[in-house]
Amino acid sequence: MSKEPVAVVGIGQTRHAAARRDVSLAGLVREAAGRALEDAGLAWSDVEAVVLGKAPDFFEGVMMPELCLADALGATGKPLLRVHTAGSVGGSTALVAASLVAARVHRTVLTLAFEKQSESNAMWALSQPVPFQQPLLAGAGGFFAPHVRAYMRRTGAPAGTGALVAYKDRRNALKNPYAHLHEHDITLEKVRSSPMLWDPIRYSETCPSSDGACAMVLTDRAGAARAPHRPAWMHGGAMRSEPTLFAGKDVVSPRAGRECAAEVYRQAGVTDPRRDIDVVEMYVPFSWYEPMWLENLGFAAEGEGWKLTESGATELDGDLPVNPSGGVLSTNPIGASGMLRFAEAALQVRGRAGDHQVPGARRALGHAYGGGSQFFAMWLVADTPPTG
Repeated sequence: MSKEPVAVVGIGQTRHAAARRDVSLAGLVREAAGRALEDAGLAWSDVEAVVLGKAPDFFEGVMMPELCLADALGATGKPLLRVHTAGSVGGSTALVAASLVAARVHRTVLTLAFEKQSESNAMWALSQPVPFQQPLLAGAGGFFAPHVRAYMRRTGAPAGTGALVAYKDRRNALKNPYAHLHEHDITLEKVRSSPMLWDPIRYSETCPSSDGACAMVLTDRAGAARAPHRPAWMHGGAMRSEPTLFAGKDVVSPRAGRECAAEVYRQAGVTDPRRDIDVVEMYVPFSWYEPMWLENLGFAAEGEGWKLTESGATELDGDLPVNPSGGVLSTNPIGASGMLRFAEAALQVRGRAGDHQVPGARRALGHAYGGGSQFFAMWLVADTPPTG
């Protein structure tokens, strides 16, 4: 039996900020879910199941918060599933929800991911010692900075590449009313002169810590036909993982990332990502990961990712816009950051991305990764349903 085509008919996100003290955790998720349902033209009663995801519980200091969120999300008396794959969880959550529609288990599913980091200490949570390694880390940047150095040595990338990415994404965020950071006075020189946190990663080349949530309504072909706005159609989706540490692990271009992208492209019939994909929402928590992932995802040859960035191709008006929303560098509620990438990709092909819309975008890739570059989730969405 063929799979049911999956359509994204509703998208909602919260206003993101360092601390959303105006709402409880339940109020935060309901803000995003309500906007997604409004976009889809549906009521809470139209939802058959809820699939939610978040980062580790100690990021908020609340164990199993999904137990108290069922009522806020209209899930009382309905199936509610929780997904967890570290920082990639927002993407993985969307894919689990999509699988329920594709398998015709449920016709309409609400999927949501969230984080309220302000109510705990995420820096402490991200500073746990890795087994068999000196406990010298201070947040995620301390773990990933050596990987960036390895990329620079491998490719000969100049030291200023990361600043170009950060400057681009922070300027893009000014066009996104939901973005956490709106730095109206941003300049390339300010990025380059910001304090060094984890050599070679500077303060302005890092993601913020955000409170926020993102929600999507996924449905089948019949549900898409009733939607008030043009849907985004899922053409491919995959998850892959690998251990944090193993002999031969490539921290610069993880095998799981390459294999995940290849599977998505196979499903979607993509043979040349650079030519066939119009826009990319990529998980870039530290600016250097744009050129690194450009290679890992097949948009650039090995050693050429930084050249693609420096050419201006990834700018909003380039031939391969990357993170027109401002990306993780501008908004980072960790549990929701991956779903934001998926949702922003869907907004682009629906033509509903507002001031950061890429003209003529028909196919978009949403990308998420998490853990020690060990969990990957991606989907490719388009403005027309898949054939076959």
